[in-house]
Amino acid sequence: MGAGLVSEEQQRGPDLFVPSALTESFWDDRGALHVVALGMRWEVGTEVPEGSGNSQVSLVAPGFVRLVGGDSPCSGSVEVHDRDQWKAVCHSHFGAKAAEVVCRELQCGTALSVHGAAQLGEGAGPVWDRELQCVGNESTILFCPWGAPNNKACTHSNGTHVTCTQYTGFRLVNGSTACEGRVEVEVMGSWGTLCASRWDLSDAHVLCRHLGCGFAESIPGGGHFGRGTGPVWRDSFHCDGTEAHLGQCPVTALGASPCSQENAAAVICSGPAHHMSVRLVVGGSRCDGCVEVFQHGTWGRVLDEQWDMQEASVVCRQLQCGEAEAAYTPVRAERGRGPVGLRGVRCAGHEADLSLCNTSLPQSMPAEGIMEDVGVVCRGSRRVRLVDGAGRCAGRVEIYYQGRWGTVCDDAWDLADAAVVCHQLGCGGAVEAAGSARFGEGSGQIWLDGVNCSGAEAALWDCPAEAWGQHDCRHKEDAGVICSEFMALRLENSDGCSGRLQVFYNGTWGSVCSNSMTTETVSLVCKELGCGNGGGLETDSNYAKLSGTTWLDHVECGKRNSSFWQCPSAPWHPQSCDDRREETNITCNEREKIRTVGGKDGCSGRVEIWHRGAWGTLCDNAWDMRDAEVACRQLGCGPAVYALGQAAAGEGTGPMWLMECRGTELSLQDCWAQPGDSGACQHKADAAVHCSDPPRGRLTTSSERLSVPVVICIILGALLCLLLALLAGQVRSARARRRGSGRAGEPFPEAVYEEIAYSLAWEKQARFSLSEHLFSLPPPSLSFQMSLSCPEVTQQMAMMMLGRFLTLGRILSLGRGTGKCPGHQRKEMGARMQSQLHVVGGSMRDGEPVDMVQHCRTATGNGLSPGYTRSFCGLTESGKEEVDTVEVK
Repeated sequence: MGAGLVSEEQQRGPDLFVPSALTESFWDDRGALHVVALGMRWEVGTEVPEGSGNSQVSLVAPGFVRLVGGDSPCSGSVEVHDRDQWKAVCHSHFGAKAAEVVCRELQCGTALSVHGAAQLGEGAGPVWDRELQCVGNESTILFCPWGAPNNKACTHSNGTHVTCTQYTGFRLVNGSTACEGRVEVEVMGSWGTLCASRWDLSDAHVLCRHLGCGFAESIPGGGHFGRGTGPVWRDSFHCDGTEAHLGQCPVTALGASPCSQENAAAVICSGPAHHMSVRLVVGGSRCDGCVEVFQHGTWGRVLDEQWDMQEASVVCRQLQCGEAEAAYTPVRAERGRGPVGLRGVRCAGHEADLSLCNTSLPQSMPAEGIMEDVGVVCRGSRRVRLVDGAGRCAGRVEIYYQGRWGTVCDDAWDLADAAVVCHQLGCGGAVEAAGSARFGEGSGQIWLDGVNCSGAEAALWDCPAEAWGQHDCRHKEDAGVICSEFMALRLENSDGCSGRLQVFYNGTWGSVCSNSMTTETVSLVCKELGCGNGGGLETDSNYAKLSGTTWLDHVECGKRNSSFWQCPSAPWHPQSCDDRREETNITCNEREKIRTVGGKDGCSGRVEIWHRGAWGTLCDNAWDMRDAEVACRQLGCGPAVYALGQAAAGEGTGPMWLMECRGTELSLQDCWAQPGDSGACQHKADAAVHCSDPPRGRLTTSSERLSVPVVICIILGALLCLLLALLAGQVRSARARRRGSGRAGEPFPEAVYEEIAYSLAWEKQARFSLSEHLFSLPPPSLSFQMSLSCPEVTQQMAMMMLGRFLTLGRILSLGRGTGKCPGHQRKEMGARMQSQLHVVGGSMRDGEPVDMVQHCRTATGNGLSPGYTRSFCGLTESGKEEVDTVEVK
């Protein structure tokens, strides 16, 4: 829009700003106006013939703004295109009005949240230094005014994260009031009825609060408020009750069964706030927190000096939150600062609501104590959740009780207990009852121990168990659950970004059929897996009968879907198709997300991640075994053996990331991360990993694989048997020698320990060596010097073997000695020396591997009693003679 070109929209509406940076404009042969601005060429409407009566010009500005690094195309960090570069926008330069414009321009509905961001995805490129000053009704961010360069420091650590929602409206219809009726949802401008298949009280509470209608009293079904018209949305909201908006709740539609207008969601809310309405704030649910009362059109705090269970019971009853469990005075940080609604309340405990209590205490009445804010915990505040899993239906079990989250001990934890949790969360049945902190150790209180459910209970706390807080467990015994509704997505190939499309459902991986597959579906799959913004769909042209599970067919993602799990499809079925030609294979644009460089194979080396078109490395600050476990899991290389730093596999190039994982994530992209600081993180501090690299196979649950403790027990049992056999043989030899000499004595005289030297030369070598041989060398060796009798030498070496295995996962070869055991030698004048040599490990010298040889020299003589020796052992380089001075006393 050059000089003199103004649209009717600008003439009619509020003042809209057109950038002054327009430098060139021209009409093409099709009658379209092209404008060059901000380093980009825009097509601005079309030229309309005179007399047509339509002179409005529309501005199409594709690609000027985008959201990156989010969970979906409609969430992420804001970037704008300026002078042929994508630049991050500072949180201080961006407001809620600008977020509304961004969501509208990207066809993502309305803005749900705007906050600062410093996570993987915010990038390491340039930062925009101007402030957007949107009114909020602009059709594109290009119409928003922007100010001069801002003096505030702006980096990627304080960028802007926006989350949009496709749900642009909610309402209740066909009810007697505005706070009851059939639930209708507006999706990208289209109103439809919400299906009731997964609708529950938690979802209803969120909707009532969002509409200013209090809380949900009931959710009637069976078409209670009549039939609707228009589409029926099969979207299932999974709220925990604390969200401010249904759009903040997790949503799924994949695999949902067809739904009719007779099965519409409905709710009856308590209604708008009225005189002496009560609410609880600053708690973990709507049924616990500080008490506030509605008077004279505003909410006010309740102060009291003798607040007890009688008053708390009335509040819980009024809120329909069950029995009162506690009445308390909040800590200073939770006390309110707003107006005071009531000073002093006296209840008998049986009143239906607080207005029936004595609330008219005179202001002049002397108080017996200090008036303070008051709080309540009701039974209805109890909640259960699954955390640190890969989805809402898998993870560590935590219970919210008495205002605090705590864990559950795995003593007697089984599928019946897990089934109650899954049913309570709306996650179907139980696939696995996990123990031993499978999803990481929790913190704080351990609430339940010895849980013994039948499986029919409505809530976990209804099951028989020890009293609340009574246990003999530690957090390493935290219980976990995997439910049948837990879903995951993968492309079955080593790089994770190409191959057969599969979903995990009901405890099993299954294929996805390609019927009705669209480019939007392919795009969402690649985005969901962090493999770029799109890809290609491939099918097999040869007929063959499919074996195994095929979970889904007719997955039809559209422009309104921001997540693969929100796409409509045919219902879940284990045999959705049986022809190999219908199987879906996808190759995404960005195929690799993680790789190792500089190691001996794809399971060891410097860790590099692919992000926004470039490979980058990880800083070794805080890099530990938990991070390495996630990297090895994502690589498909089994458990981690080493987490290495200081560019142990060589220095990389490109951007650096600082990352911290809990150890339970499926990929490094799920971990907390931020761009590495150039001062603290340089490529000489690149992180590396060494994985165990087991044979690749399908993912299994812990019940399908032999656990590590079982393997260790088997090995320990075998070593113990070997040790007992060796000791028995030495006992027999000693007894025979004693009978032959006619002398009495102890068969195994006590050993005299002279010196035990422990050194981890490997650690020093690993710290300072940058050799490429790092990943091909055997684990470190230990050297000992001690004086032992022959049986004790045998026992000590066996214990060395055991310790070596447990510590490094590998048994040393002890070799074979050429001499006889000193206990079998005759007593002679002078001392005789014998040596044993064997290779015990590797070391590094001048960047090259060096074989180390263990020398063991034993001495016997007049100065020693029968069966006594002195043994001197140490490590030297292969081919070098070691000289020991032996003194026989």
